[in-house]
Amino acid sequence: MSLTITPLYGGLIGLLLVFLSARVILRMRAAHVSLGDGEDKNLLKRMRVQANCAEYAPIGLILLAMAELQGAPVWVLHLLGVMLLAGRLIHAFGLGSTPQVMPMRQVGMVLTFLMLLLTALANIGHALS
Repeated sequence: MSLTITPLYGGLIGLLLVFLSARVILRMRAAHVSLGDGEDKNLLKRMRVQANCAEYAPIGLILLAMAELQGAPVWVLHLLGVMLLAGRLIHAFGLGSTPQVMPMRQVGMVLTFLMLLLTALANIGHALS
């Protein structure tokens, strides 16, 4: 069995990470910072938005790939992929806004955690059956 759905969400999340990374680089140039955050609050915020995506997206994609390899239904895989992608997009927007949009951060984290929880439990359940 080959992966056909996970690569779609991996590619989209990859594009999101490139976009968030470019925002960090542009702010570093504008603030004349080559390492660290230079005590620039805007740069620090952009770095956290990027890092947060980089912290949660990989495990979500790994869990999604395992579910796909175990034969999860296509509609379930798309639902989980959309949850992860939407969660990361919504969280990035909420955290990256000035001022922060806390409800968006919260919705983004709920979607991300729910996807991780459901996919982790499904993978464990399938492995034990």
